[in-house]
Amino acid sequence: MKALGKILGLVVLGLLLLIVGLGFALTHLFDPNDYKDEIRRLAREKAGLELGIDGNIGWSLFPWLGLELQDTRLASVRTPDQPFANLRMLGLSIRVLPLLQRQIQMSDITVDGLALTLARDEQGKGNWEGVGQPPATTQDQATTAQEQTPETPAGNSDEPDSAAKPLVLDIDSLTVKNSSIAYRDARSGQQFGAENIALTTGTIREGAPVPLKLNALFSTNQPVMRVQSELQGNLRFDTGLKRYQFEGLKLTGEASGEPLKGKTATFSAQGELLADLTAQTAEWNAMKLDINQLRTLGELKAHDLQSEPKFSGTLSIAQFNLGDFLQGIGQQLPAMADDKALDSVELVTQLAGTQKSLALEKLNLKLDGSTLTGRLAIDDFATQALRVDLKGDRLDLDRYLPPADQKDQTASAARKSEVQKTEAGIAAGSTTPLPDKPTQQSWSNEKILPLEQLRRLDTQLSFAVGQLTLARLPLENFSMKARSAAGQLRLEELRSNLHGGQIRANASLDARSDNPQIGFQGHIANVPVEQMLEAKQQKDIVKGLLDLNTKLRTQGNSQRAWVNALDGTLDFALKNGVLVQANLEQQICRAIATLNRKALSSEPRAKDTPFRKLGGSLTFNNGVASNRDLQASIPGLTVKGNGDVDLRVLGMDYRIGVLLEGDKSDMPDPACQINERYTGIELPLRCRGPLELGAKACRLDQDGLTKIATKLAGDKLQDKLDEKIDKKLGDKVSPELKDKLKGLFNR
Repeated sequence: MKALGKILGLVVLGLLLLIVGLGFALTHLFDPNDYKDEIRRLAREKAGLELGIDGNIGWSLFPWLGLELQDTRLASVRTPDQPFANLRMLGLSIRVLPLLQRQIQMSDITVDGLALTLARDEQGKGNWEGVGQPPATTQDQATTAQEQTPETPAGNSDEPDSAAKPLVLDIDSLTVKNSSIAYRDARSGQQFGAENIALTTGTIREGAPVPLKLNALFSTNQPVMRVQSELQGNLRFDTGLKRYQFEGLKLTGEASGEPLKGKTATFSAQGELLADLTAQTAEWNAMKLDINQLRTLGELKAHDLQSEPKFSGTLSIAQFNLGDFLQGIGQQLPAMADDKALDSVELVTQLAGTQKSLALEKLNLKLDGSTLTGRLAIDDFATQALRVDLKGDRLDLDRYLPPADQKDQTASAARKSEVQKTEAGIAAGSTTPLPDKPTQQSWSNEKILPLEQLRRLDTQLSFAVGQLTLARLPLENFSMKARSAAGQLRLEELRSNLHGGQIRANASLDARSDNPQIGFQGHIANVPVEQMLEAKQQKDIVKGLLDLNTKLRTQGNSQRAWVNALDGTLDFALKNGVLVQANLEQQICRAIATLNRKALSSEPRAKDTPFRKLGGSLTFNNGVASNRDLQASIPGLTVKGNGDVDLRVLGMDYRIGVLLEGDKSDMPDPACQINERYTGIELPLRCRGPLELGAKACRLDQDGLTKIATKLAGDKLQDKLDEKIDKKLGDKVSPELKDKLKGLFNR
């Protein structure tokens, strides 16, 4: 037995020496450079490749099958004059014996100076097409040969088992340096590229972590962008399970180009990536994404990758200044009334989406001290189907609205000047002539509504907030619901409390034509009118609790068009009201003193006129509001009015009748004490001029006052005649006859 073992050992040793000697002979006596033409022919016929080898081919056989190519070009046989790859050097070596067991054990693989250039021509054909597809004649021959080849016997099971055995990779390292990739499309003009590619890895072995580092400069021309990036981490893969992991991902870089408008954005991404193609899932755990000062944490999960991909996850954005962030990436926020708006933004939400949709669920948004919660979603990117369901504690919407339009200010400058000239020198109760009606248009002719965008809107909006500041009004318990589709927008419901009162409204906008139609219905109850005027920065010309119901319609796409086409009705009532700086008592007292032919000994001290109720209705016709039923109740007086308010120029022409009801209370001046014969007499006032003047535009109607004086004089004469008749006739005639005689003078 010992002799047999010794003999076998000598045989094995002899075989090894023979193999080593054969490998030495092959590598020194056989030169692959002598077979370049044959290699080119095989590449052309078997792989559809036009192979150009300008450098030397170096090789070794045992125990490593080594290969080194230099100065090599690759092109498709269809476009042999358009190489899509140039390679300065490729070096690799494979251990020979493991190949017999379908194991690929390689040492370092080095790729130096790879230039991959992919291009499509005007017809859409790529310069790489045909690669892997041998010429038709050769392919036909191969097909014929395959058909003529006898089938493998069914009983031979060794070959299938060997073929079914998976390949096992074992590579010491992979190095790619000084390489680039470029792609251009002649039809679209688009170009993409990656330059200065440098890739290094550690040992590449299935199931084990593979250290990886990649550097590259990416670029595109539409738009012009350049991104310098570095990727690091450990790659782990299992080809049998189709499971791939990227552990310790760290991607950093800088981006610049046209979209950034001269700015540079620095970015970094970290986390753990996992793709399980068998389960059709992918995950990005421990996600951290930073862009300049934007800091984001979260995780993302995707499933159904091969059918209808869906994803979900969480996202948290730390507090940041949105304006500064956008400015840092070359973008600019639109001008806002508050230059500190959006200085503080913070977001926490859950994500859900598909290829066509995105939803932010359980959203918690902190915006400049306000907190909003709820849901934001785009149900369909193609139709911009926006869905909003938000609730909040408070929101000052005025901060985010555009500042006052300079054009509007310029357009109304002439009208304001006109008002100022009229107001100069006029005080409440002045005896100067009535101001003239204003003539300057008060509204801008600039287009307001973006009709094309409105026609594309598909929205459903539900919004509620504890306190909303809008147009300087503190709207409490505010809620609204709105929707839009196919160019039709509807405010289905708006509810709010305001200074203890209530507001309700609904509206519609039909933007399907270039002359949009607008409708509005509103209800206001117990709202202090002076608070509304103060919010509009208007003078407090009246105080009281306002009730209002209105139904209006208009058309057009500018302030001027809306006012000029305004039609509808409005009913209002003002309870416990006060006319501010409008001393009707002073006007009335002066009139009574005139009728009494007495001089006032002092001016009344009161500056305002209180009334218990003020009400009426307005009918709007092409921007002019007509009122024929104004009524106001003042202690001792009833005020009636009728006239027009021209909203086009914010002017008024209004007549007021003051009915003396015989107030018997003490008056501050004997000259204006009310005599019984003045009871029931309606004193006339007329208000004309700019609406901003309020009561300052009102004067005692002298013509009407003259008629009253004439009537009073006639009444006084009639009283004297009646007295004489009573004295002369006494009881000599019947009362009926005396009444008839008195009546003769009243005709």
